[in-house]
Amino acid sequence: MSGWQWALAAAGALLIGLSKAGFAGLGVFAVVIFAVLFPQGFASSGIVLPMLICADVVAVAVYRRHAVWSHVGRLMPWVVVGIVAGCGLMWWLRGHTELARRLIGVTVLVMVVLHLLRRCADASVPHAWWFAALMGFLAGVTTMIANAAGPVLVLYMLAVGLPKMEFIGTGAWFFLIVNLLKVPFSRGLDLITPGTMQFNLMLAPLVVAGVFVGRAVMARINQRVFEAVVLALSAVAGAWLLW
Repeated sequence: MSGWQWALAAAGALLIGLSKAGFAGLGVFAVVIFAVLFPQGFASSGIVLPMLICADVVAVAVYRRHAVWSHVGRLMPWVVVGIVAGCGLMWWLRGHTELARRLIGVTVLVMVVLHLLRRCADASVPHAWWFAALMGFLAGVTTMIANAAGPVLVLYMLAVGLPKMEFIGTGAWFFLIVNLLKVPFSRGLDLITPGTMQFNLMLAPLVVAGVFVGRAVMARINQRVFEAVVLALSAVAGAWLLW
């Protein structure tokens, strides 16, 4: 890798850490960065996954007391279904990576629009079983294909009205469990190899640093600004994936 490629990879690692501190939309930008660096099929998905797990472990250590387990339990069965479906879709689209990313971008943008329209809808919708099923399934599919479930989970947690710290703590535990579940699937698709793990170890310190930088910034942001920022980042990330 050239110097500018290493610089881009370092930026991506920092963004992964920041995303785990509450700025979930930034995680999709990291996905885009590594997809540019490793454009061969779904290779970037396996390269990013161990870094995400590293960041998840740190985020859980920092925010573990703030998780709302009822929401994790509502989503998880549907996430597993989505992961299996996403694995099958990756096999089917293994020669059409660009199409897969655009499908994810469309999904994220639709979710953002639905969230903006939510105030005009029935307030009971976010608490209906089918809403959790839909969000969980979409999160499973998008996280398996491109590690891009952050915006989907953001929209779910904003819809159910989680406060800032509970938002981060729930997301930390949710993604640690989900990303560990994805490891056998990614290994089976030959997306995780000894070479990719060596690359991950080199970038791990930057991932950890990103989590703590994000924590310092998050402590200074109020709830209303926090919701606006993560929603805007999700919309931009979705548009970027579509483009």
